[in-house]
Amino acid sequence: MKLATWNVNSVRQREPHVRRWLQRVQPDVLFLQEIKCETPQFPAGFADLGYTAAVVGQKSYNGVAVLARVPFTVTHTALPGLPEGDAQARYIEIEADGLTLIGIYLPNGNSGGDAGYAYKLAWMEALRARAAALLDAETPFAILGDFNVCPTDADFTPGALPPTDALVRPETRAAYRSLVWLGLTDALRALHPTAKLWTFWDYQAGAWQRDSGLRIDHALLSPALAERLTEAMPDKAVRGEDQPSDHVPVLFNIN
Repeated sequence: MKLATWNVNSVRQREPHVRRWLQRVQPDVLFLQEIKCETPQFPAGFADLGYTAAVVGQKSYNGVAVLARVPFTVTHTALPGLPEGDAQARYIEIEADGLTLIGIYLPNGNSGGDAGYAYKLAWMEALRARAAALLDAETPFAILGDFNVCPTDADFTPGALPPTDALVRPETRAAYRSLVWLGLTDALRALHPTAKLWTFWDYQAGAWQRDSGLRIDHALLSPALAERLTEAMPDKAVRGEDQPSDHVPVLFNIN
């Protein structure tokens, strides 16, 4: 099964980019983040390519979706364990072909001061608890999406982020490690342990032209899926298209 994740930074603006990529790569399941639209406004044009959409939208901000050409059932549209009434559209969970597949847009943590960063850490703890529950149930699963975490200094260009940035703060990295150390596999690092493979280049300061990037889009695999992993690679060429997202799709192949 071909699984992919892509922060498209407005799906309505990037619909032609997504269509071209789906036609060229033909993933079985693509998780989207930052769709930046309410659910009824999500483009309907992917259906003619054979993809069914499930959308968790929000006006102007956030928003996640899944496009799949295999049958699936939506099981959650919010991260279990978050407070009642949490309105941020950041989580979608589906079942497909005997697998639980989760798409996330993890909070950035750099806005909203101390409260904004505390929300990021609370969200990561709820995600860790969800992963632990799935592991306890021996459910094969994958978590894909924009994690807004550079796990190590090897995951960003030197100088691209200050040490105070929420993507690299010690507490952020510790929360990410606590998730991985449950027994999950960082899919890209499993196959490319030392390669400089960025998934994000800022629009500012010529970051793309200087190849000053970050690796913040990840897939974490349960043990059963990690054993089946054969490919993990960002599609860097997409960032060079006209009016691109600042992220690129990342593809993972599970035999």
